[in-house]
Amino acid sequence: MNHIIKHKAHPWHGISQGENFPEVVRAFIEIVPTDTVKYEVDKESGYLSLDRPQKFSNIVPSLYGFLPKSYCGPKMAELTNKALCRTDVEGDGDPLDICVLTEKDVTHGDVIVNARVIGGLRLLDHNQADDKIIAVLRSDAVYGMMTDIDQVPVDIIRRLIHYFSTYKDIPGENTSRMHFVSIYGAEVARDVVVRSSQDYQDLFAESDQ
Repeated sequence: MNHIIKHKAHPWHGISQGENFPEVVRAFIEIVPTDTVKYEVDKESGYLSLDRPQKFSNIVPSLYGFLPKSYCGPKMAELTNKALCRTDVEGDGDPLDICVLTEKDVTHGDVIVNARVIGGLRLLDHNQADDKIIAVLRSDAVYGMMTDIDQVPVDIIRRLIHYFSTYKDIPGENTSRMHFVSIYGAEVARDVVVRSSQDYQDLFAESDQ
């Protein structure tokens, strides 16, 4: 008898972007609000790895992960340079991060969700573009009908900004690694998503040559 061995798809490279990309995307979730440590996909193996314990008591205020087949490179960073009237900002060299809002309690990461893109946060990690796309879980009872970021309660947005402005800070140090730049709506967010997909294609087209 022949046995067919199926291997787990790599979260970054092996998951499709979905039929309605970039309006609706498939997001790979790494961490959820109940996690007290930060998990991150190991780029080589595709398995979740323990990145670090959270240094402070703040917790991620949404589902958090990345978009498969995305990469924060020059096309994506171009929007940050335009917003800041600069030319020296680069992409952070990682898949594009995404926060997915839902009223449901998702108990663990390492899952794929379908989410509608509604906006984003423009941030700098040192001198690198490190945007966080904001999306809503498709068909969610509370957030599912939202189509743009201005429909999200302002306190939720403030919570997201505070978390991502401080989550890489080191206790005892007075310098902040993350710098919040601005918020943008759904149209710009979809452009960021498309550009990150193009950066991914460019990156791996070069590596295949």
